[in-house]
Amino acid sequence: MIKNLPDGHQKTIQEHQENLPVNMGELSKAFGVTAYIAHLNDGVSGQIIKDGDESDKYAIFVSDSDSKNRQRFTAAHELSHFLLHKDEIGDGIVDSPLYRSSLSNQTEVEANKLAADILMPYEKINTEIDKGIKTISKLAEYFGVSTQAMKVRLGIPT
Repeated sequence: MIKNLPDGHQKTIQEHQENLPVNMGELSKAFGVTAYIAHLNDGVSGQIIKDGDESDKYAIFVSDSDSKNRQRFTAAHELSHFLLHKDEIGDGIVDSPLYRSSLSNQTEVEANKLAADILMPYEKINTEIDKGIKTISKLAEYFGVSTQAMKVRLGIPT
């Protein structure tokens, strides 16, 4: 169970974790957020902004120059800002490749933690290990994340 989220949000995330790797486009859409892969300025991995004139609609953009695994984590990170920090988004949040923005470090840590919870739920990792996946690279491949992201998730020094 993911802490700090309403039960309805947790249920939506869990439903999208049934088929791995998590389809971030579909999960974002389930929360009313459209996700795009786009050409972004150098030094920008992702952003979440208001989508048009509607104050309650948001869009996520991830850099087309990043790897697919990086794009997935960035999309999860930006969706996490929407779920956890919607009131702080204002006209938008732009994140650097190190997931730095104008928000506090704590806010970025929270978004990274939820992104990891979305993409790499511990119970699913344990299930796959019990089924026989024994290497970090195979786990990373199964969950559609980088080897480094999986190492961080498992508490292995990178």
